[in-house]
Amino acid sequence: MARVSSDTVPTANPAQRGDDLEEQPPSWQGRLRRYGYVAPPRTTVRDRLVPSYPAPARRPWSALGLQPRWASWGGPVLIALFAGILRFWRLGSPHAVIFDETYYAKDAWALLRQGYEGTWPDGANEQILADPGSAPLSDAASYVVHPPVGKWIIAVGEYFFGLTPFGWRFMVALLGTLSVLMLCRIGRRLLRSTALGCLAGALLAVDGLHFVMSRTALLDLVLMFFVLAAFGCLLIDRDRSRARLAAALPGDQPDATVAGRVPLGLRPWRLAAGLCLGLAIGTKWNGLYILAAFGVLTVLWDMGARRTAGARRPLLAMLRRDSVPAFLSLVPVAVVTYVVSWTGWFVTRGGYFRDWAQKDGAGSAWSWVPGPLRSLWHYESEVYNFHVGLTSHHAYQSNPWSWLVGGRPVSYFYESRELGEKGCLEQSGCAREVLALGTPLLWWLGCAALVYVLYRWALRRDWRAGAIVCAVAAGYLPWFLYQERTIFFFYAVVFVPFLCLAVAMLLGAIAGPPGSTERRRAIGLVTAGVLVLLVVWNFIYFWPIYTAEEISMDQWRARMWFDTWI
Repeated sequence: MARVSSDTVPTANPAQRGDDLEEQPPSWQGRLRRYGYVAPPRTTVRDRLVPSYPAPARRPWSALGLQPRWASWGGPVLIALFAGILRFWRLGSPHAVIFDETYYAKDAWALLRQGYEGTWPDGANEQILADPGSAPLSDAASYVVHPPVGKWIIAVGEYFFGLTPFGWRFMVALLGTLSVLMLCRIGRRLLRSTALGCLAGALLAVDGLHFVMSRTALLDLVLMFFVLAAFGCLLIDRDRSRARLAAALPGDQPDATVAGRVPLGLRPWRLAAGLCLGLAIGTKWNGLYILAAFGVLTVLWDMGARRTAGARRPLLAMLRRDSVPAFLSLVPVAVVTYVVSWTGWFVTRGGYFRDWAQKDGAGSAWSWVPGPLRSLWHYESEVYNFHVGLTSHHAYQSNPWSWLVGGRPVSYFYESRELGEKGCLEQSGCAREVLALGTPLLWWLGCAALVYVLYRWALRRDWRAGAIVCAVAAGYLPWFLYQERTIFFFYAVVFVPFLCLAVAMLLGAIAGPPGSTERRRAIGLVTAGVLVLLVVWNFIYFWPIYTAEEISMDQWRARMWFDTWI
């Protein structure tokens, strides 16, 4: 075979060779593209500070004459309506005082009637269910161990619908429904995708723990609502403050002087976050950990914004310009909100420890502090001692290590009957239960999603993943400090919305970016769709034991997948 001389090989002109080199990506990039890799577009500093929502390839709403802004609300509203139908359907069933409703439903009624929590005699629950109008409330003060905000919210439903199961569950169901709407919008803003935002909200709508807590008059879902609202407020504040910073830049290039010195002005959304966090703490004290975590998160976002804008020392610039306003927007606002939430206790004289400062605390060195505030401080110190010393055994207590896999759910209500007893026609007997259990497949998928967002945050420096990790950690990790205390799985409802955001982010990665190859996109969408359908099926399968629907004992046993669920 003749050897071809280099002189005989045709060559293109230099310009043509340059064009060919630009058209042919490096070999490693070409291999990655076969698996859906898309090179990120080059953006200006303004684009990095204020990323836009990607325009969809098709606009099905155009034929209806709808604008994108309205379309972005249509999906969240429909999903929230679906969640509301589920949560309000037979809300008064079971017609019973289930689990800790025995405390909060009656405390809410007492707040409504006399401004502070009174005492109830033995057998009060049966009397309330038989004749709500004859509720045997005493004006003697009752020792309660949670702040009043959540109970005041429950009391709103009782004001309109009376001291009935529907009445004391109404407002919790409403907040559960609104939290689905909020998560859709928060997910859209966080992930810059209406589809992924709606997916996160839909997952929350079919989570068993969130569903059961939305239909039970306990405080934890109220706490979750305010925590989620605070997160959404901080997210809006992040976008708007970065937009101000981008507008202050003289051009599309970083500017160290502007980035390090320009003030970000009044930030009402961060003040709103402080208000929401104050209401969260006024519901349950573990909102304090959320306040600390979100405070760190918002100043780190400010530092990142100044770094992107070109600040030479972004940490120093943040400490000088943003840290003090952030503190004042969150901590004092939350503290004032918390104190105001005790107004009913302040303006009446019958509350527990209300006159402590005038009696047992009369000789205190802190006598210069107003008496009601000293009495409240003493009350809170006693409550703190109660909480940290609560170690009595409970049949449904669980260790936080088991929460993510649903190791020990909580049974709120259970009754069973034998064949022929009260109309039971099942050979194996009949059972009804309300089990506070997260949809298992969703939570197990959530474990994988948490690993994914940790990877995105730690190794890819994805701020969205970092925000999700922060919110989950703030609601989850503090309970590891109290493993000797009596704690329950349903406390985890506080971070369920952020777990759904993590799952939505993972499913978005599985589906692939819009610029992926057709084959990669098809496989990803089918895989993500199958996972979502499995989660929905799992929720439907456990529906009877979420809603106290009567089923046979054999069907009930089939749903007890693990011995620890019984």
